[in-house]
Amino acid sequence: MNSSFTTVLRIILGIGLLVFGLNKFLNFIPLFEMPAAAVNFIESLRSSGYVFYVIAVLEILIALLLIFKKWVPFALILLAPISINILLFHLFLDVSGILVAICIVGLNALLIFKYWKAYRPLFQL
Repeated sequence: MNSSFTTVLRIILGIGLLVFGLNKFLNFIPLFEMPAAAVNFIESLRSSGYVFYVIAVLEILIALLLIFKKWVPFALILLAPISINILLFHLFLDVSGILVAICIVGLNALLIFKYWKAYRPLFQL
């Protein structure tokens, strides 16, 4: 769990989540042209008044937990449904960003595998 490889992956994932989470509040990454369905989906999340920002706060919180190595197994499990939804969004609504989504899901899955000993009690009968 404490290998250099795992540390690098954890920090890369954390920095990526921190950048994308902060971008939801500060809009420092310009949006590229997206299909209408993707724009409608993002706008519906924003117009709800809270969903878009709850996701952003969760991404920032998970990023900080990963970067500072606090409760990493919990952070990875918390990230799992978010990363799957990022992948599904890009798979069905905006294929242009699928590479980043695959990287996020892949890093999350690989880190969950690396921390599997922490999850083992969840699967005991």
